[in-house]
Amino acid sequence: MKIADSLTIRSIDKIAIEKYGIPGLSLMENAGRGAADIALRELGGASVGAKAVIFAGKGNNGGDGYVVARLLRDAGVKVIVFSLCRTGELKGDAAANASAWMKMGGKVIEILTSEAAQAARRTVEEASIVIDAIFGTGLTKVVKGVHADAIRLINGAAKNVLSIDIPSGVNATTGAVLGEAVKAGVTATMAMPKLGLFLFPGRSYAGRVEVVDIGVPKEVIEDPSIRWNLLGPSDMKTILKPRNQDAHKSSHGHLLVLAGSPGMTGAAYMSGMAAMRTGAGLVTIGVPQSLHDIMEVKTTEVMTIGLRETTGRRLGAASYEEIKRALAGKSALVIGPGAGTSEELARLIGLILQDIHIPLVIDADGLNSFATKIASLKGMKSEVVLTPHPGEMSRLLNSDIPSIQADRVGAAQRLVEMTGAVVVLKGACSVIACPDGQVYLNPTGNPGLATAGTGDILSGMLGAFLAQGYKASEASAAAVYIHGLAADEAKKKTGEIGMMATDLLEHIPGLVNSFAGTRN
Repeated sequence: MKIADSLTIRSIDKIAIEKYGIPGLSLMENAGRGAADIALRELGGASVGAKAVIFAGKGNNGGDGYVVARLLRDAGVKVIVFSLCRTGELKGDAAANASAWMKMGGKVIEILTSEAAQAARRTVEEASIVIDAIFGTGLTKVVKGVHADAIRLINGAAKNVLSIDIPSGVNATTGAVLGEAVKAGVTATMAMPKLGLFLFPGRSYAGRVEVVDIGVPKEVIEDPSIRWNLLGPSDMKTILKPRNQDAHKSSHGHLLVLAGSPGMTGAAYMSGMAAMRTGAGLVTIGVPQSLHDIMEVKTTEVMTIGLRETTGRRLGAASYEEIKRALAGKSALVIGPGAGTSEELARLIGLILQDIHIPLVIDADGLNSFATKIASLKGMKSEVVLTPHPGEMSRLLNSDIPSIQADRVGAAQRLVEMTGAVVVLKGACSVIACPDGQVYLNPTGNPGLATAGTGDILSGMLGAFLAQGYKASEASAAAVYIHGLAADEAKKKTGEIGMMATDLLEHIPGLVNSFAGTRN
């Protein structure tokens, strides 16, 4: 599903009006009708005689609110509109709908001061539902004054809250909270989802998101030039393919994982096992020679090789010649899980990059070690996937974690521009940014993933899809989405607290098969 930032949705509205001749009043009527329908569903069978309080702002979002007011009243709901501006200040379609509301006897109370907001408290506390129509997708400034007072009043009333388009106070592009933001139970978003509804912290304010069809032509909403996408089951069914009846293990690739260091052999194990569970035909883990016996005990289906190591018992430039030989016949490479951060590992990656002709995933300690040289990836002929978490991303971009988290999409895109790689910025709502400009947001997963080893599982899944011949963008989308779904399945058994990375392994094959349409 395509999703939009604030500029894109503004452009879409303009195209609908100017190119297709759809009146703005019609778009607003459709928006209000969709929001009203959702509000009535929230009220259930108790809509007649129920009380709705609508907070309306100065712009078109407020205009949507007046449409909702009229339609709810027609359905038997008692409605009061609190206007956060003088009604005489309204313009255009919003003014027309406010006028229609008042001509039918609708009540509007202007809230222009903090005192007026406090006076409205009792009315809000008596409401069956509160509807937030204060700010829409164009908000960029910190919310202050009476608008902040109104938002605090809404949040403090502990009522069922429906936000129109986006919770007021949330930046539609970044998901940032601009001072104060409405905590909605449900958000009725118009035409298409907005980035800020899925990027944290905005996602935690949006509640359940329902998309309202306001009559914008389908080809406008699905325009390929819109570069933001929300991953879903249909994407997985498009990407993943069933296996041929005459398949054999070499049909599905051979992945080499370079990983592990003293105390971190588990990372190598988890990456290799995840690759097997994701469908790689063959997986070999390369570890420092002194750790090889340990890996032999840990693994069964996964093959292992011991490699020449540095004095610190880690992989480094000394391992290169053996790795070069090991790469023969391999379909993809993962480097970094549990390998330890070192200049030697950076040197090894540099040597590998000179010769590699297969897709490559650089993860974890591989990223930390190679951070100062990451721009050297630009122009690589082989596809490369980088999988930083926010801390690693801050080192790669020479930034800080709060800045990365404040604009996760922008950060991922900057690293793509710097390296030409596919970038998977991990975390709540992982971001996948691709060299062709497309960006994918992942809605799956839960806080149970915030534990050691889940990144190693993801690196193995990514490597497995690459080894099977999927493009880097496809492999990244499938791995991230199914990784999150596996955590959601594990949550049903263990809950979020105490979930371990290895709990995901048993769920991966079934999920992959469900999307690939594997024959019984």
